[in-house]
Amino acid sequence: MKMDYFIPEDKKIRVIINTDAKNEVDDQFAIVHAVLSSSFNLHGIIPAHFGDRKSKTSLQDSHDETMLLLELMGLQKEFRIEDGATNAMPDEVTPVDSPGARLIIEEAMKDDNRPLHVAFYGPLTDMASALLIEPKIADKDIKVIWIGGGEWPSGGQEYNLSNDIHSANVVFKSNLEVWQIPRNVYRMMPVGYAELIERVYPHGEIGKYLAEEVIYFNNQSISRPAEYRILGDSPAVGVMIYSDCGKWTWKPAPVFDQNMNYFHSGKFRPIKVYETINSRFILEDFFAKLSHFSRANCSYE
Repeated sequence: MKMDYFIPEDKKIRVIINTDAKNEVDDQFAIVHAVLSSSFNLHGIIPAHFGDRKSKTSLQDSHDETMLLLELMGLQKEFRIEDGATNAMPDEVTPVDSPGARLIIEEAMKDDNRPLHVAFYGPLTDMASALLIEPKIADKDIKVIWIGGGEWPSGGQEYNLSNDIHSANVVFKSNLEVWQIPRNVYRMMPVGYAELIERVYPHGEIGKYLAEEVIYFNNQSISRPAEYRILGDSPAVGVMIYSDCGKWTWKPAPVFDQNMNYFHSGKFRPIKVYETINSRFILEDFFAKLSHFSRANCSYE
């Protein structure tokens, strides 16, 4: 017996995903999870750069990986894809214009009573650039969900922040509502190989790809884990589905110095900072949606 569920349109949340998809192998899970979430009106996916340390073509790499995921799901024509900036902002006043930044502006300026959720799995370049290109969006109902920044209250080295510190400062100084999931919290998302093989690998070409990529990626370096991976971007999807998917508090927004430490002046508006995350809810929700999708699209198995 097949059971499905219906979500009224006015209960769905407006979502844009911004992803440095080929940086590692966790964005892929978070992209697929967002695509499969029935409560999302997914207005678009923005492939993002991840600096030039790992690749000189990081934006193109993210674009290609995003398209590959959608192709493996048979959904390559279902979603709007608009590339983000090719590189970080040079300072806090100069935007890097891109189709991705323009997509954020376009959706933010629409006459819709529902908030716009923009989830960033990488740097905040495209959000900051959108703000600088069209300052009016600072007064719109936008929730910026960011996987990034070091542990509170000190901060420190963190990969997503390192790829554009200027953009983080622009967003944190703005009036936008920010939900921050810092490094120590997004690392509460481990998944083991055995679980991937049992719960992900059997479910179509996309499941096979996701599981195999984790193991392949880890095996490329002796310093990487032997039997697990942190799915660090997936909390962004979890908190959009269920905002209390973890303990959080409102704190005055800090800014970042060039060493990625927090500077707490107390003069900026509060942001929501997650202190824990419910990995069980997020992982089980993903596993169930992937299984459901696979059964409904058995031609992909």
